[in-house]
Amino acid sequence: MYSNNHYNKNLKEFARELRTQSVSKAEKKIWKSLLSKEQLGVRFIRQRPIYSFIVDFFCPKLGIIVEIDGISHLNKGEYDSYREAKLTSLEYKILRFSEGEVLNQLDDVANQIRHVIYCLEEKE
Repeated sequence: MYSNNHYNKNLKEFARELRTQSVSKAEKKIWKSLLSKEQLGVRFIRQRPIYSFIVDFFCPKLGIIVEIDGISHLNKGEYDSYREAKLTSLEYKILRFSEGEVLNQLDDVANQIRHVIYCLEEKE
């Protein structure tokens, strides 16, 4: 992997807007209760520009991308598949959760993320 993790500086301003203006309730919840301040032992970044996409949450150390799928994803199946294929071809691990899972089953979501972190750290 490149040291900059395929960072796309051309999307920096758009990513900043997404971080400040259009954050969903589920994204706020998972960030505050789980992914911020290295609560899981690794650093996550919100709304990270990678390649030609902006991912919801990204762990640079382990190459983990966490995506929260809301209602807008219902009609984006083909695009989401293309996007996921491209990101996995760049060797990222993608974890996808629905807004409902994050809002109603945060413990299960946390356990899944912890498991992936544990497995990837074991490989290092």
